[in-house]
Amino acid sequence: MEKNKFFSLLGLAARSRNVVSGEFMTERAIKSGAAVLVVVSAEASDNTQKLFRNKCEYYQVPMYLFGTKEELGHSMGKEQRSSLAITDEGFAESIRKLLDQ
Repeated sequence: MEKNKFFSLLGLAARSRNVVSGEFMTERAIKSGAAVLVVVSAEASDNTQKLFRNKCEYYQVPMYLFGTKEELGHSMGKEQRSSLAITDEGFAESIRKLLDQ
């Protein structure tokens, strides 16, 4: 899988306001049903990974572990981020296809 494609898609999604990031906002998007896809940094703590794995299972939102906190944040033009939620069906589908490769 091409990492660059993933990060440029994530950047596009962020610029079009279809991404929420940070633990609190990601969790809120999952609970409210706004999250279509969740990405958690592979560097995130075990507790953070477990929290999002459980939330995503319960609310039936696909979740992926991918990238470093630095990479996730940088691609969205922000500081380090350990979690984010894609809120647009189209972006989520494209990103899911990339991550499944």
